[in-house]
Amino acid sequence: MIIQRQEDVTKVVTEAFKNTQPPRLREILISLVTHLHAFARDVHLTEDEFEKAVQYVAKLGQKTDDKHNEVVLMSGSLGFSTLICLLNNGNNGQTETTANLLGPFWRMNSPRTENGGSIVRSPTPGPAVFVNCRVKDQSGKPIDGAEVDVWHSSPDGLYENQDPGQAEMNLRGRFISDEAGRFHFRSVKPAGYPIPVDGPVGEFVRATRRHNYRPAHLHFMVYKTGFKTLISQIYSPDDEHIGSDVQFGVTRALIGNYVCHDEPSPELGFAAPWYSLDQHFVLERGVARRPEAPVRAKAQAVEAQLDPAAPEPAATS
Repeated sequence: MIIQRQEDVTKVVTEAFKNTQPPRLREILISLVTHLHAFARDVHLTEDEFEKAVQYVAKLGQKTDDKHNEVVLMSGSLGFSTLICLLNNGNNGQTETTANLLGPFWRMNSPRTENGGSIVRSPTPGPAVFVNCRVKDQSGKPIDGAEVDVWHSSPDGLYENQDPGQAEMNLRGRFISDEAGRFHFRSVKPAGYPIPVDGPVGEFVRATRRHNYRPAHLHFMVYKTGFKTLISQIYSPDDEHIGSDVQFGVTRALIGNYVCHDEPSPELGFAAPWYSLDQHFVLERGVARRPEAPVRAKAQAVEAQLDPAAPEPAATS
């Protein structure tokens, strides 16, 4: 078919893709073209807007490297990552789930840490936190031998791969659940933090007139053969941005009960105030797989994390 007018374009492209293999790829491509073309017609996308959009997508890739993933950051800022997560967990979106975003800061090969151990590997001022977790299946049976990655930002709001001042793998650890399905560890209470906005995601956040903060949270990844890998974040309800996460990651099931203790704990070696968190995770039956790490290296300098409400810096020659 030869294209004569704009209405013909979508039909020609989808017809050209009809022999794509495997069938699932064909389904995705044809649906993508159909919706993408409909979007362009709906907003009557101009040539100038299209050129700017292409340049913007290119910038996302140019800003991504072994130490930072701008594409993952953009997906979260559009709420797309959360949508995909909820569509694919909790009985395919039918029930509440503790599944959540992987985020752009997970690293592979966190140090194996014994239950009860600390993941603080360099001086990190802040209130201590003791985290006690249980892993179980959908029938409530404990799951032993689950491998659990834990990671979080410092009270300064920086992950160790962003901050040369933190030791390698600070505030990261890998645990194995015991026969009761439990694992526990000591750390410092994480703080909310601004996502980096020195790239195209920052342009987007400023255009939407939103702040660029994520509420405080702990990351978990639970891996066990025979079960779908659970990726989760447990948020602190006292964070001022709990209801306005720039990455749209907070769901009701992910708000943890961080209890503040006003008396010191000699047993744990904690001064007051300190926090405790009890949390359980339910694994669904399925295929266990490890995601590809968004970052693989440690930054040599702290990335700029600008306030989107601040004025743009003056141009220099």
